[in-house]
Amino acid sequence: MLQIFNTLTRHKAVFVPLDPTRVRMYVCGITVYDFCHVGHARMMVVFDVVYRYLVHLFGSAQVIYVRNITDIDDKIIKRAHENQEDYHATATRFIAAMDQDLRALGVLTPSQEPRATEFMPQIIDMIAVLERKGFAYRAANGDLYYDVTRFGPYGKLAGRQLDDMQAGARVEVGPAKKNPFDFVLWKAAKAGEPAWDSPWGAGRPGWHIECSAMSVQCLGEHFDIHGGGRDLQFPHHENEIAQSCAATGAAFVNVWMHNGFVEIDKEKMSKSLGNFFTIREVLAKYPPEVLRYFILTSHYRSPLNYSDQQLDAARAALTTLYTALRDINPRVSTHLDTSFRQRFFAALDDDFATPEALAVLFDLAHAINRCRHSTPQEAAGYAHELRSLAGLLGLLHADPTRFLQAGGDNRLDDAMIQALIEQRIAARNAKNFKHADQLRDQLLAAGIVLEDGPTGTTWRRK
Repeated sequence: MLQIFNTLTRHKAVFVPLDPTRVRMYVCGITVYDFCHVGHARMMVVFDVVYRYLVHLFGSAQVIYVRNITDIDDKIIKRAHENQEDYHATATRFIAAMDQDLRALGVLTPSQEPRATEFMPQIIDMIAVLERKGFAYRAANGDLYYDVTRFGPYGKLAGRQLDDMQAGARVEVGPAKKNPFDFVLWKAAKAGEPAWDSPWGAGRPGWHIECSAMSVQCLGEHFDIHGGGRDLQFPHHENEIAQSCAATGAAFVNVWMHNGFVEIDKEKMSKSLGNFFTIREVLAKYPPEVLRYFILTSHYRSPLNYSDQQLDAARAALTTLYTALRDINPRVSTHLDTSFRQRFFAALDDDFATPEALAVLFDLAHAINRCRHSTPQEAAGYAHELRSLAGLLGLLHADPTRFLQAGGDNRLDDAMIQALIEQRIAARNAKNFKHADQLRDQLLAAGIVLEDGPTGTTWRRK
């Protein structure tokens, strides 16, 4: 049975949907003011695997996956001003870039992908409820704030009480706030910024209220899973709980999931620190599946250390798996060792332990190689099993030969490589082994590895 670590309770528990006929999951998506970086890629891939496995367990019709887009925000407005364009044009351009990056990484399209600007009436309605219930106050600067002292459980997701947080807070109470942890629900309009009409005058919503309104509107007042990066645990998700529970009176979310940071030299990768790589920068050097595999080599809650060496190791690992699949036509077999599948599902059932699931894929590759020549039908069955299980992780969808021969430094194209291989074959047939070895070395120096087998010579890029 699937067990998930719940950030709210600090322990793993068997996942039981609130409604046995459907599973509802909301994940905080991207604020679209720039290209996505590897930290974003990790969040997207992690919850893509969660989505794929939930569909496997419950069926595609029973899983509703909502991943929002923040398309109005201070950073978007700032970037639009820098580029002398409308905020909507900025957001639209980076949404298109995000979609391109995610398609490359094999990230499935969610069931719904709401944008904040499309839910302005629902956002305004939720703020109005909070004000009517006494959870909101108007500040001297015209902004409307949430009063965290009115919500007793505030801090429960962070595992701290408000008094403790206040004691350690370095944020001083400014002229607009009653409390340093109060947060804005509605921002009064400023000159040159986009604004919407509301009961509090023209303005725009705060970031936190957007997700509360969108998630409740799309999934209901109480749903199963809410996910996002660990950096969102506090204050964003803490504030979502405060708003949503206060507005609806419902429990809001059963299970909170947070993926760990991507780090460089033990420091979080982020745009604010300037130590980030965009997805497209990485994909200019590595195939997309290599980045996806690299992300899954670490448990989703653990830190993930980014380096070229780690990506090189991921490429080598995928090369091993694709080499096992090459020249085999996968076929379903009912006479296979079922322990591979059992171990794979046991890993994913244990809070989506992808490193252990990946280890099973290598055991299957070993089984394929062991019986490739002696019992080819059995090898074909294991190949089908390998493809099937890897597919739940979004891996091994490519043609093996195409993957193994892709990339390179363009010193030798495919036609040139094949010509040199033919020369080597001719040299070997003429027993000119010295020249044959020279040709092999020439290819190896260009990053081309030759593999001689019973059916002839194949090649792959190093």
